[in-house]
Amino acid sequence: MQLLGVYDEYLVEPLAQVLISLGVKRGMVVYGTDKLDEISLSAPTKVCEMKDGWFKSYVITPEDFGFEHCRKSDLKGGTPQENAQITRDILSGMKGHKRNAVLMNAGASLYIGGKAESMQEGIHLAAELIDSGKAMETLQKLIEVSNRPEVTA
Repeated sequence: MQLLGVYDEYLVEPLAQVLISLGVKRGMVVYGTDKLDEISLSAPTKVCEMKDGWFKSYVITPEDFGFEHCRKSDLKGGTPQENAQITRDILSGMKGHKRNAVLMNAGASLYIGGKAESMQEGIHLAAELIDSGKAMETLQKLIEVSNRPEVTA
């Protein structure tokens, strides 16, 4: 299973075909038409969805999922420390365009991963995982594990 963002629209369908030939059973190749290599909240997104050897292309917008369109600058990150804080804020329940962008991309991942029947359902599941604190708990565990000293033999 694969969610792959590309930097140019002309790559969407060819890369989907490559992934199918490499054995990917389920996936999406996405291109935000505002030149984002992910599902965009600031422009339509071209999608090529693959499933069991077939693929179909379509375009989605934030409004299709009940989100407000935003400016690309509303999604801008910063330094690694600022991005880490943005992540913590989103996982702590902060609302806004950045959270909605996370929900769109996480929702697509949950959908292609078989955890949701549709991207809309995946978005709802992602919101539940954030709002319940489970996503923050997982981040805390990851931080803890990644900061453990290496054990040498």
